[in-house]
Amino acid sequence: MKKGIHPENYRLCVFKDMSNDYAFITRSASETKETIKWEDGNEYPLVKLDISHMSHPFYTGKLMLVDTAGRVDKFKKRYEKKASK
Repeated sequence: MKKGIHPENYRLCVFKDMSNDYAFITRSASETKETIKWEDGNEYPLVKLDISHMSHPFYTGKLMLVDTAGRVDKFKKRYEKKASK
């Protein structure tokens, strides 16, 4: 590996899909203040994800709405008004 190109905080992190509690561990330089205890008994930084390959409809083949901020309701309300005109 070339020296001096990777960030100093490049370490193992746990990424957790909050829609289905799927988690995986990989190396990352993501900034986070939360930690989680992993299966090996060690504590790692936690990065929360809204969607991952385990919940994305393209990869799962299932339509699953993940609504984190009321976006689906806002979309429906906006287009109900236009459809009724």
